Amino acid sequence: MTYPVISLFSGAMGLDLGLEAAGLEIKVAQDIDPWCQKTAIANDKNYLLGDIKNLIEEDPTCSFLLNQANLEAEEVFAVVGGPPCQAFSTAGKRESINDPRGSLFMEFAHVIRTVRPRFFVMENVKGLTSVSVVKPPKDKKKEDYTPEEMPGSALKVIIETFKDIGYKLEFGVVDAVHYGVPQFRERLIIVGSRDDEDIFLPTPTHFQKHQNPDYRWRTLGEVISDLEEEQGICGTFSEERINYLKHVPMGGNWRSLPIELQEAAMGGAFKSGGGKTGFYRRLDYNQPSPTLVTSPTQKATLLCHPTKNRPLSVREYARIQQFPDNWIIEGEADDVYRQIGNAVPIGLGKAIGQVLISVAEQNAQVKTKRLRGTSVHKSLQQVATAKEVQII
Repeated sequence: MTYPVISLFSGAMGLDLGLEAAGLEIKVAQDIDPWCQKTAIANDKNYLLGDIKNLIEEDPTCSFLLNQANLEAEEVFAVVGGPPCQAFSTAGKRESINDPRGSLFMEFAHVIRTVRPRFFVMENVKGLTSVSVVKPPKDKKKEDYTPEEMPGSALKVIIETFKDIGYKLEFGVVDAVHYGVPQFRERLIIVGSRDDEDIFLPTPTHFQKHQNPDYRWRTLGEVISDLEEEQGICGTFSEERINYLKHVPMGGNWRSLPIELQEAAMGGAFKSGGGKTGFYRRLDYNQPSPTLVTSPTQKATLLCHPTKNRPLSVREYARIQQFPDNWIIEGEADDVYRQIGNAVPIGLGKAIGQVLISVAEQNAQVKTKRLRGTSVHKSLQQVATAKEVQII
């Protein structure tokens, strides 16, 4: 049995590769980023370049997707994707208006409504669970918030939209580290079922402590230690930053600096609030990686190699996100870091794909049993009728 999938906002296809590893088939992928299209073409993938908003305006029936995928509406097993989420991310400044109804989420929902796939999967940042549609004034008391100012109101709009389309939902935040990914990476996952099937979020398979080593968290050292001397394409740190990093041991950050250097190293951030754990952070081979960002050289989210005074390289980034070593990623260094950093880890994508197939196969088995039961019942009726005829 085949499981054809349409992928939207596909980026460098991390989620797609995970789904394919589970047994699904990506019939077409789409994104507005030309570098992502070049990456897909370099890897022989069917990729549609374009702004989804414009594509839908030109063709509301979504035949531009169905034709390229060679599918009819309702034949699609799943539509998957992560609508751009910058406004919802805690990594940057949240906009004062975060209403999903004015974002590309509505284009994603339009495709679901039009194509009517059996399942859909939407992934996004964890921050979406707490963001409000409208940011309330700083001096306003929480008890006086309007419904649209309440934390989580943006997610509520999204959930209600999918329910109005007619899909049964399961949603929650999962961490990729629990699915064999050597990285802490929390993502909001929403799974929808058109046919009211018993969907669920993927069950964790890896744990910090487990009696079987195969089921423990994967560490950074497991996946990149063999690349220590093979730097390849890599960002750079300033000489000043390197001089500070020389004082930071594996697993440390700015707090590991000598006291007399900390304020000079941190500048204005020294007296600011927050944990500031990303400043002058040197990674630890014995732990999973922190969440990869779109650049490992930014001061507040720095990702320094465990033993070298350099950022993680492009190849190390790809290993942490579980891209195959032969997966080609096109572009200059900044373009490649961005594509990899924005991707869904392949192990998480695989776990999601396994959920969809598990639900589909379980329902297929139930239908088969029902059909067999019906056939047996009809056979018994025929035998009974034949006996009655003979008696007569």
